[in-house]
Amino acid sequence: MLLAIWLWLAWPKEELLQLKRDKALQSRLFLSTLAINGLWLLNASITAGIHVHFLGIVTFMLMFGWRLATLAILLPVLFFCLFVMQTPFAVGWYGLLGYALPIFVAYLIYCKVYQALPHHVFVYIFGAFINAGLSIVIHILMWSSWLWLSGAYSWQYLIDNYLLLMPLLGFPEALLSGMAITFMVVYRPHWLFDYSDKQYF
Repeated sequence: MLLAIWLWLAWPKEELLQLKRDKALQSRLFLSTLAINGLWLLNASITAGIHVHFLGIVTFMLMFGWRLATLAILLPVLFFCLFVMQTPFAVGWYGLLGYALPIFVAYLIYCKVYQALPHHVFVYIFGAFINAGLSIVIHILMWSSWLWLSGAYSWQYLIDNYLLLMPLLGFPEALLSGMAITFMVVYRPHWLFDYSDKQYF
């Protein structure tokens, strides 16, 4: 229910109209969604409900904007809950806390960097790098909070078996996203949602 309300508030009306007109954008979104799905399948299952994998959500958000990214990310979430977690009823909470809200927080961080720092290509890339590292921290914190509040695990168990992985996952996530954004800035700047060479160079 809360996920449905969030999607209604974040509904990407303008982005969907553009998507309908732009065949190249449709292809990029489809292939990127498949890539996200494949990335999540590189998953280490610790115990039921606790899964460890890279996210790629900051790159996804920078490519399609936070509204369209929030909507499109539900397909990998649905696949993951059905076939990996095997708990279809977790789609709502996992989608909201695990991905929709972390994408929104990543967008807020992006906006803050845009407002507070010079508009330079290295600031854009380094901002994406830091943002990606923080995204996995936010993802783990939010999902851990849900697992604790639902009574699935004690907070101490989550600290010992899940939260301690944040430093180990943060840098690789940041590096992966930083490399992807660097590639697009250099070779495919038109793939990024609101990036402009004129503005950042």
